[in-house]
Amino acid sequence: MCILARRHLLPPSLVLLILLVACTMGCIQSIACKPRIRRENIVVYEVSASIDQCPTIIEENSPIVLRYKTPYFRASAGVVMPPVPRNETWVVGWIQACTQMEFYNTYGDIGMSSWELPELRECRVKAISDSDGVSYPWYGNTTETVTLTGPTSKPSRLTVSMNDNFYPSVTWAVPISNSNTPMLTHITRDQSFITWLVAMNSISKERIVLQTVRWRMRVDIAVDPDMPLGSRASLVGRHYQEQPHILNYQEPIPPNALGRPNANDAQVLMWRPRRGAPLVVIPPK
Repeated sequence: MCILARRHLLPPSLVLLILLVACTMGCIQSIACKPRIRRENIVVYEVSASIDQCPTIIEENSPIVLRYKTPYFRASAGVVMPPVPRNETWVVGWIQACTQMEFYNTYGDIGMSSWELPELRECRVKAISDSDGVSYPWYGNTTETVTLTGPTSKPSRLTVSMNDNFYPSVTWAVPISNSNTPMLTHITRDQSFITWLVAMNSISKERIVLQTVRWRMRVDIAVDPDMPLGSRASLVGRHYQEQPHILNYQEPIPPNALGRPNANDAQVLMWRPRRGAPLVVIPPK
């Protein structure tokens, strides 16, 4: 160093102090420049997304409601995360949002009830969170996520999985009527989702999208209300669902897919008569 090359300018004790400070600053700088977790350092393997190859099951056990149970959408992925630095926590898991919903229950020529997502229907948002309502932004917090808390000294291998299906109840009678007379004649449902595999820093909220999946579930049920209970309803149209699409590019996550309200809390049940003004039957939560 130039300090040592010049005689009589600095005493040896001061030179030693400067060297110690320089070493200390180098150590501090190396800590500050600790490796960041980046997409190129994360390995994703064995990604799968499917819908069970079975038809929707119709249940006519109740004189009050018809129930139907769709096949399950299932997604799974293996992920290898690089070592997590000290004072950082990363969560890897699935985030899901609804991007389109049509859900109509027709009662002959009287009218229809419909579950609706007003913000989505009016194109005010691109997507609405489909979280469990507790684990935002994640779809759930059991098999759906894995949490890694630093420091970890070596890469972590993990698997995250999720599943989803519909299992609603639809009244046989007109939902705003005091009568119990069966009037239901048709059920139509068409709903689309985007599901993202994401790594997120729990402190900084930095998100890395690892995989994007698009999928759709459709239901078409014809009902003859004059038939006896147990033989009124039947599937029409396609009996098996189109399989999900694992995209070869990553779609950004819209803000409404990350927080409240979720789809269950945002939806409203409307009664839309053939004649007259629509009526809110069940408001959003």
